[in-house]
Amino acid sequence: MVGSSRVGLSIPPLASIIREMDQNMDPAGLLQADPPLIRLESGGEGRFQAGRDGVTAILTPADRKVQFICYADKTLCYVKSAMGYPAIYPVEPVRIERPVKAVLMDLDGTSVRSEGFWVWVIEQTTARLLEDPDFRLADSDLPHVSGHSVSEHLQHCLAKYCPSANVEEARAAYFEIVHREMGAIAREEGRPGSFLPAPGLKGVLTTLKEHGVKIGLVTSGLYEKAWPEILAAFRAMQLGDPQEFYDAIITAGFPMRYGQPGTLGELAPKPHPWLYAEMARVGLGIDPSERHSVVGLEDSGAGVVAIRLAGFAAIGLAGGTIGQSGTRGLCAHYCQSLDEVTQLIL
Repeated sequence: MVGSSRVGLSIPPLASIIREMDQNMDPAGLLQADPPLIRLESGGEGRFQAGRDGVTAILTPADRKVQFICYADKTLCYVKSAMGYPAIYPVEPVRIERPVKAVLMDLDGTSVRSEGFWVWVIEQTTARLLEDPDFRLADSDLPHVSGHSVSEHLQHCLAKYCPSANVEEARAAYFEIVHREMGAIAREEGRPGSFLPAPGLKGVLTTLKEHGVKIGLVTSGLYEKAWPEILAAFRAMQLGDPQEFYDAIITAGFPMRYGQPGTLGELAPKPHPWLYAEMARVGLGIDPSERHSVVGLEDSGAGVVAIRLAGFAAIGLAGGTIGQSGTRGLCAHYCQSLDEVTQLIL
């Protein structure tokens, strides 16, 4: 009988078939992200269309700051820019190979509890531009005012709250407030508890050192912002000079101001890969062929994307903007605290 030949056949569930198809069309593993990314019909400001020219899917996290363009044999990431300079990067598959040789650690939120202070400065800057001392940012603003560059943060606030102002006058107001507040902190007159080491930081740092793992500190913050934070945290932990403790430290450099030289930092920080890529290759001497033995620790969506675009596995930390930004699915692991990190990588 014709029908008897089918007895005993096992037909895979439709969901299983779809997952297998997605894996075959998704070398970077983004179609398998959990929680899933959002599917789009077009991306790259209209440059890419799903289902055309080999594009199998276009994906974006909840904050829509980047778009992943998936092909059968490659994945690209289109990084949007509030400043008018988008970029496209390849996205490589990642995994964690032990022994881990290097850990790249974010500063704000991950190593030092300072994010609230810097969001407050952005809020104060916007309040000054609006001439409204009672102005407050909304919770929905948080993924857009943390983890990126100062100019990106300010541009978001200008577009949403004060479109008549420009980013140049916003930056001038921002740095005036920063200089005032950092001076007050140096005199121990500033906002109390502005820069505290994250819980568990000392234990993680000393354990990694004991196991011979290289440690790089990576921040999108400008040097004048970042260095006082690092010093304050190391004083609190009694770990001595951070320049002697870390194997390398990289910041977004120095701001360009009238009459002064500046360094690259405002258009190329997280979610672009360059800070993490430079830290690993130049700062720590890790060859790209060894990238699977490098992990990055981040609490922001922009930082997670930067780590992935640099070709490393990202370990996300709770308490930042990863959940709101929709980038948790890009993390190899997600931890509630730093205490969990060493168990994963050692």
